Amino acid sequence: MSTQTAIIPDAKFLKQIDKKIKVNANLCYQCRKCSAGCPMSYAMDYTPAQLIHAIRLGLKDLVINSKTMWMCSSCQTCTTRCPQEVDIAKIMDTVKIIAVSEGIKPPVSSVHIFNKAALRNIKWFGRMYELGLIGDLKLRTFEFFKDMGLGVKMFLKGKLKIIPSLSLNRTLTTFNIFSRVSKKEKAESNN
Repeated sequence: MSTQTAIIPDAKFLKQIDKKIKVNANLCYQCRKCSAGCPMSYAMDYTPAQLIHAIRLGLKDLVINSKTMWMCSSCQTCTTRCPQEVDIAKIMDTVKIIAVSEGIKPPVSSVHIFNKAALRNIKWFGRMYELGLIGDLKLRTFEFFKDMGLGVKMFLKGKLKIIPSLSLNRTLTTFNIFSRVSKKEKAESNN
């Protein structure tokens, strides 16, 4: 006898996404242009079209435990190609936020670690400081020598600056943006 797990649809899931970002996934008529143009679909367990369909069906557990949204590079190709103008990239980001807020561990942890390190880097310097990002990432993943040869080549070609481009005004502006977002997230979580 095989043991099968019942999939229980969550009717509130689509409404939860719609409430957060005001994007109607029900406009999707499954033309699959998003999946055909996605440069990362080869690494996903479900194509963007399949994930949108699962969202529409209320298959929350399947969606938030999927690695599809974590593999999304947010290149906006899917959104650009959609004839119904469904912002699929925004939906992917929202599903990531929901998964993290519910304590779901990302199936592709390195992507989540990179995302957090990149945001921390932008918050500290007001823009991307690549060498700082690499250092932060290496300290969190303990992969100190991975891609070292590539890093040396980039440094020798002047692609990695030792000192970040600093601007007090830019850093303060960016810090204020992060503060406003944090306040908004706390207010939403209290509702």
